[in-house]
Amino acid sequence: MKRWIGGWMAMLMFLPVLAHAAGFEEGRSYMEVPFPTKVVTGKKVEVREFFWYGCPHCYVLEPGLTLWLKKLPANAEFVRTPGLAAPAWRLDAQAYYTFKALGVEEKVHGAFFKAAQENRGTMTNENAVADFAASHGIDRKKFIETFSSFGVHLDLEKAKQLNEDLNINSVPTFVVDGRYLTSPSMAEGEDRFFKLLDYLIEKAAKERKTKAVKH
Repeated sequence: MKRWIGGWMAMLMFLPVLAHAAGFEEGRSYMEVPFPTKVVTGKKVEVREFFWYGCPHCYVLEPGLTLWLKKLPANAEFVRTPGLAAPAWRLDAQAYYTFKALGVEEKVHGAFFKAAQENRGTMTNENAVADFAASHGIDRKKFIETFSSFGVHLDLEKAKQLNEDLNINSVPTFVVDGRYLTSPSMAEGEDRFFKLLDYLIEKAAKERKTKAVKH
């Protein structure tokens, strides 16, 4: 038992060395936000993506992100949040929360991303988005009603506040456990980015355990 504990402690001490060897430096590869935000994932480490359907960088990242999510550790949970850094992004954010309210987010997320990117300039108003929804089997009238509902507008206001609290001014941006902010550009490449997310999840989980022991 003592040998096992000693080996485990040695591995924990070695983690910062591994992070440094991989080039994951705070202030460069990621940053700790000044005022951490409350997570919605309970006991699991929150991995929150800020995105915009009109962002080509978000679209390019999507296939790799989909593959990475299939290997997401059991102690972590992924959450999407629309970026709202510009007024033009609000329509896409409203569409996202409408899809979510109707329970079709996973069904149409990829298709709407593709439509927004490959048919640029077409998803610019409510009618165009409603037409897209109808073409994917969603009742058009119900979509329009939900699009303008109090619940969707409340989700938009919450997202806006979260964007402001974390000072999100570009996408894609990820925040791990409400504390560590990073992006593919900060990580200097997609492959390194997903390894960095793995590291930050492990770091956040370790810090949660340390905090629990202290209390």
